[in-house]
Amino acid sequence: MKKRIINLFLLIGLIMVFILSCQKNDSLSINEGYGILRIYLFDDPFPIDFIDSANVTITKAEIRGIDERNGYPFITILEDTLEFNLIELRNGIMAELVEAEVPVGMYDLLRLYISESSIVIKDFGTYDMKVPSGAETGIKLFIEPAILVEGGTTSDLLLDFSLEKSFILKGNMNTPAGIRGFNFKPVVRAINNTSAGTVQGIVTDKESVAIKDASVWIESADTVLAIAYSDTNGFYALPGIPIGSYPIYAAKEKYDTVTSNIEVKAANLTIQDFVLTPKEE
Repeated sequence: MKKRIINLFLLIGLIMVFILSCQKNDSLSINEGYGILRIYLFDDPFPIDFIDSANVTITKAEIRGIDERNGYPFITILEDTLEFNLIELRNGIMAELVEAEVPVGMYDLLRLYISESSIVIKDFGTYDMKVPSGAETGIKLFIEPAILVEGGTTSDLLLDFSLEKSFILKGNMNTPAGIRGFNFKPVVRAINNTSAGTVQGIVTDKESVAIKDASVWIESADTVLAIAYSDTNGFYALPGIPIGSYPIYAAKEKYDTVTSNIEVKAANLTIQDFVLTPKEE
């Protein structure tokens, strides 16, 4: 009987050691584990046809981890010179900025270093712009909600670059001859893709003919959250929309504005087509 009791306690002790060992190993695997963070750029469009390109040069990117014990450290995830023409990044087309292996954890702030920017006007040349503090201290982009990187998985962060708000035109925007230059004050929205979805669709007339350059926009609290312009096939796309319910609008000159309501779900695609009717003269 005594031997059985000793064996029982020995068995319990071994089980406890195994449990503690597993907990320690799990803790180490979490602390020492790595996941993949991918960052993509896309464009909140600039509605001026005579702009040929809008270029930015990015040289560095750092991301901040939520770690009180280590003082919220920044990790450098990009050190390279990359140039992007933001005009090309619309209607769901994105460019990969970086794919980096980072420690598992939560990240809430991205610092983006932009060294140069320029706009090319068709038949009128290039306008180079200074980047205020962009090359030295970086542009701070808060990630809300913070993005979680888990071991062995990939997490996506989207950067919505607002051309219309970033490239501030001086002069008359209705004609190339009236442009006196631009100021560059980058406005970029960092989007945790796990808490956002994409809205896309086709804009046509009543005869099912595609309508080009129709503006489609989503509003939130009476503010334009995102805008797109339909292409030659009538197609538009609005990626990186936070989950929730929104009114969405489609409009073009000489057509009546159409509105609808949409529900955007995380990591899902919402289809919303529009049929525009010509205004009565």
